[in-house]
Amino acid sequence: MKHLLPLLMAGLLGACSILPQSEPLDIYLLPGSTLPAQQQRVDWSLRVSSPSSGQLLDGTRIVVLPEPGRVNTYQGARWSERTPQLLRGRLLDAFHDDGRIQALSNDEQRLQADLELVSDLRSFHSQYQDGRPVALIQLDARLVNPRDQRILASRRFSASQPATDTSITAVVAAFGQAGDRLSRELVDWTLSEGQRKR
Repeated sequence: MKHLLPLLMAGLLGACSILPQSEPLDIYLLPGSTLPAQQQRVDWSLRVSSPSSGQLLDGTRIVVLPEPGRVNTYQGARWSERTPQLLRGRLLDAFHDDGRIQALSNDEQRLQADLELVSDLRSFHSQYQDGRPVALIQLDARLVNPRDQRILASRRFSASQPATDTSITAVVAAFGQAGDRLSRELVDWTLSEGQRKR
């Protein structure tokens, strides 16, 4: 039995070396600029829900279309959270920065709200155009009365931003700029429609 123990240990150590190495990951936050604060306030509350999405975008992988009809992901790179939650966080930051709606919540908290912003995430990927990656975000937004689930207003928002080069850091920065533009437009639209429908 004493002779078997060293052989067993050697076998176990050998087995460890054939296990696949885990892929090193770089985790990226969605960068964002601060929106200018507004002075006026509204007297209604808003719940911002996570966008619904297809399976391709409902994860942490950073999606790229290297050519039309072919989907891939950037190796060794991930978003810090699932894409719908990543974008919801960016939108909430934009509403907080803007400051006109003081009573904000999200769908995880399920707090009482006068209006709810629900959406479908149609695109959140980069695609190559003339050899250069372009970040594309497309969101179908609806402003809903949560009491009767009636749609009060709807609109499609799209924003794209070419990356400065093909590196993943440049692509992430392009996503940040596209997210800034989309957030500004969506905040202004929500305030305008919310005031009209109240």
